Amino acid sequence: MRKLMLRQIFVMAIFLGLAPTLAAWAGKPLTVQTDQLTLGTALKMANAAIAECRKSNYEVSATVVDRDGVTQVALRDTLASPISLKFSTEKAYTSAMFGAKGMALQQQTKRLPLARAGQHLVFVGGSVPIEVGGVFYGAIGVSGTPNAKLDEQCATAGLNAVRDDLEMQ
Repeated sequence: MRKLMLRQIFVMAIFLGLAPTLAAWAGKPLTVQTDQLTLGTALKMANAAIAECRKSNYEVSATVVDRDGVTQVALRDTLASPISLKFSTEKAYTSAMFGAKGMALQQQTKRLPLARAGQHLVFVGGSVPIEVGGVFYGAIGVSGTPNAKLDEQCATAGLNAVRDDLEMQ
């Protein structure tokens, strides 16, 4: 009998201790909603980035990832180096994870140990986060020109190809 009484007191103490937390959760939703680019929008971005690089006679790869760094679209131009596809994906992933342009990350990691932070992270220019109207969608990465600044200019052109449409929705 005494054990049963102690068990009831213990259960009540736990419940009373959790009561404020349960009350705080009561009025909050159990799920969250995030904005996601459509396949058509991601494809338009990647195509625009490749088209921008072609103006300077560079064939590149362009990758669009979502806010979690998951690839939505990855395109490699006809004569772009096969390795450029891997790098465009890793640039986009890194930009999405840190919410920053590749050139900014490249400058920061010159002094920090982030350059060796983990697999699939590439701290070089050539990517831009896709953030429009206060909504973060992911990032676009480009690889294949002779330097990271040119890659990033093409990635920016990809973002600019859809920016107005995203702002208007």
